[in-house]
Amino acid sequence: MKNIFIEGIQGMGKSTLLQAIAERLPELHACREGDYSPVELSWCTWMTEADYLAALERYGSLRGEIEAHTFREDGHYIVTYTTILTDIPGFHKDMEQYEIYNNRKSPEELERIIRDRYRRFSGSGYLFECAFLQNIVEELILYQQLEDDEIISFYHRLFNDIHLEDFLLLYLYDADLEESTRIICRERSDEQGNPWWYPLMLDYLSASPYGKAHGYQGFDDLIRHLRHRQQLELRILREVVGQRAVILPAKRWDLDQVLDIIAGH
Repeated sequence: MKNIFIEGIQGMGKSTLLQAIAERLPELHACREGDYSPVELSWCTWMTEADYLAALERYGSLRGEIEAHTFREDGHYIVTYTTILTDIPGFHKDMEQYEIYNNRKSPEELERIIRDRYRRFSGSGYLFECAFLQNIVEELILYQQLEDDEIISFYHRLFNDIHLEDFLLLYLYDADLEESTRIICRERSDEQGNPWWYPLMLDYLSASPYGKAHGYQGFDDLIRHLRHRQQLELRILREVVGQRAVILPAKRWDLDQVLDIIAGH
């Protein structure tokens, strides 16, 4: 059975497609962002034993919860800390420091961690969200500040580490990024209509080294970044992934057709 990777710019409906596929193909193991994944580390720690034991000491009242959400791998401790519900002040912010993204690793160490995990992964029947493009590409653009050609070269190296016979990527695409982003800004608001996603996304962009270097601070800048990222990701599909990727119309896909693609690809 294939390992299915769902990708696309924010607001394309990746989580919705994953849920729809998971309901129709319950035999697949769905890995959402923040879950433990054998290939992706977003919203999870990558801790040494010393750091892990120190965290257990700092948060003794959460020790059982932390241990229940811990996976040991390659001498490191992966904690799916965002899935732990707690009112302890600063817990999630403290654990965030042990992620691999947001310039917390050198380019060489980041690549080694990502490629080693993909190289070791030999399972099948997984359904991944944002595990191959979104989180990695955002890091390489915004924090590592790599040029597009350097990112393409990274993906050539990464793709050589993948068991391709089990690989299928579904990419959700919408040419009108400005309108789709305005829609997600409206959808991701609180009960009073105050947007919560847009301020977080803009802060993330403007606070990054890339955002600071380009003076990004408004909606137009966000669209400029998303267009750049989408163009780069489509280039990765063309130049690296090739026929193992299928582009789908965002939010306008037919589930039966998607399932036919999965079955016949």
